[in-house]
Amino acid sequence: MIISSDAPLSREKLNAMPTQALAFVGDAVYSLLVREYLAETHPDRRNLHNMSVADVNCHAQSEAAELLLPLLTEAETAVYKRGRNNTASASPKNADVTDYRRATGVEALFGWLYLSGDGARLNELFSAIKEKLI
Repeated sequence: MIISSDAPLSREKLNAMPTQALAFVGDAVYSLLVREYLAETHPDRRNLHNMSVADVNCHAQSEAAELLLPLLTEAETAVYKRGRNNTASASPKNADVTDYRRATGVEALFGWLYLSGDGARLNELFSAIKEKLI
């Protein structure tokens, strides 16, 4: 899978961007990566939506965070923690607060990588997730 932003943002702009904006973009990127992977690997496409819902939710993304943490660079860890520690949003009704915060960290990280134009690293981290969790 290859995913990259055509117009990468500078580190200065990325670091100034609100965490929720990074997570907003990252949520879409993560969902697209999961959907692309499922479409490629499951010829019977009748249950693709249900399969994607099982992999794109707070609990699944929290598990992904635990898997990714040892693989992250210092800068990536800082972005993840920035997303995880963001208190501006409330958790959804059906999610554990810890899972929600970890998921937001993963989404912020994926948004940051996408907007920085680092598709290779984004794909590398997603590959680690799909090997273990999807």
